[in-house]
Amino acid sequence: MALTPRQKEVLDFLVEYTERNGYSPSFEEIAAGLQLASLATVHKHITALEQKGYLKRRYNESRSIEVSPEYRMAERERLQTQRGGQMEVPLLGRIAAGAPVESVPAPEALNFADFAGSADTYALQVRGDSMIDDHICSGDYVLVERAANVRDGEIVVALVDGLETTLKRFYREPEGMIRLQPANSAMEPIRVPGEHVELQGRVLAVLRKYK
Repeated sequence: MALTPRQKEVLDFLVEYTERNGYSPSFEEIAAGLQLASLATVHKHITALEQKGYLKRRYNESRSIEVSPEYRMAERERLQTQRGGQMEVPLLGRIAAGAPVESVPAPEALNFADFAGSADTYALQVRGDSMIDDHICSGDYVLVERAANVRDGEIVVALVDGLETTLKRFYREPEGMIRLQPANSAMEPIRVPGEHVELQGRVLAVLRKYK
């Protein structure tokens, strides 16, 4: 169904906020981010978008707005088209980080759609040094795949007590406890009951920009 310009602004704000933070915004944050006059106006737009099938809510839960995967995928494809469809770069061989080896051009390409082609993939910028021993540094970007179930030892984005989102390795412990393990010997792990942890996704890749 057709969107009004304002409804599209609301949807795009929801997508951008959720991908940046790992959870959806509150009505107050939507109103502030889009300079809407009142929470009633936010509620009107959210209800209209829900009726049109662009999002869904879990009632009686905060930060529970989910934009439909179809819309996220359509937006990703639209942006890809605007950028000329460039989702791959030439792969011109291999290079050693130890002893030198011959680097020979090869007719291959590294396709970033393998990492970012799904509507359930988003990026977050890292702040802090808790994962530095896993070579994830402050300022890096991580590509995250939304996932409610992960294996022990995977690097995850986890929401703790509905308040704090953190990047850690995930481990299940006896008696329903969860250990969120930093990769920094100077930091202690976070141990909390399983019901206090909401998984936002698993890390697929780390990106670092040098200029």
